[in-house]
Amino acid sequence: MKQPTEIIEQICAVLHDKSNILVATHIFPDGDALGSQLALGDILESIGKRIFYYSEDGCSHLHDFFPHCRKLEVLLPDPASFDAAIALDCGDRLRLGQEMEQLLRIKPFIVIDHHAEHKFFGDINWVDAKRSSTGEMVYELALALGARISYDAAFALYAAIVSDTGSFKYAGTTANTFRVAGELVALGVKPAEVSGKIFDNYTTNRLRLLQAVLATLELHADNRIGLITVTRSIFAETGTTKEDTEDFINYPRALKSVQVAIFIKEVQDDWISVSLRSKENRDVAAIARMFGGGGHRNAAGFRLRGTTVAEVRRKLLPQIEQILT
Repeated sequence: MKQPTEIIEQICAVLHDKSNILVATHIFPDGDALGSQLALGDILESIGKRIFYYSEDGCSHLHDFFPHCRKLEVLLPDPASFDAAIALDCGDRLRLGQEMEQLLRIKPFIVIDHHAEHKFFGDINWVDAKRSSTGEMVYELALALGARISYDAAFALYAAIVSDTGSFKYAGTTANTFRVAGELVALGVKPAEVSGKIFDNYTTNRLRLLQAVLATLELHADNRIGLITVTRSIFAETGTTKEDTEDFINYPRALKSVQVAIFIKEVQDDWISVSLRSKENRDVAAIARMFGGGGHRNAAGFRLRGTTVAEVRRKLLPQIEQILT
């Protein structure tokens, strides 16, 4: 198996050699995915590459503060028009979305990711579960490329890191994370500005949604499990969408007694989406895998179709209780 430095050198060689590159991330992109995508695109443009920013879902209103987010394109051109592709923060080929097969026709297909449960699917895979975020990895790639990091790219990378570390409080945060963040601040990024845009971005409707979701709070297993729920009727009553629930899972997780937090979401097209968060050594990724999902040890999730919130809750709670014992 190649060492990380060898893989980075291989990626650099490919990127220096290619001209027309597609940069993508996973469906329903979060802050790390979007920040990494936009930053890497900007970095590659700075060394003379033509970049196509593909995103099946585009940019949600929660992330419209990212520089250049309007460059995202939701329609995929002919894959033959590209001579390389990069997927960022994507742990499974299925997370590429509806155009997965078309995207994987682009060769070479490079994957850069930090998920521990990564399912290798690229021609070149740089996967490092010890990194706090994909944004941290993109910063290292920029240095290896010898590329200039603009203020916009630095802003996007800092926002990516802050998003995936929960503002540097999650277990994946390391000394290297702080080093990278410090170097991005030295490039002009203002931490208070980024944190304000990520965490202080509530609309009145989103606050009402939070109120309704918190009213569903259930505590189980001697208050060690915290569960919240959102239904399509709550979305309709508050005039909100699933994007507005970002980070709501952190509220039950914040309870002192809670070791595992669950957020069950009834979303469109008969889908149930479940987010799991845990503290210490509680492996919620193992639980997510039981239901066809995955993620990190302390942050994971899955989606199911053709079921109900009540049925998911009935099947999931015993599995969570088991890892607590």
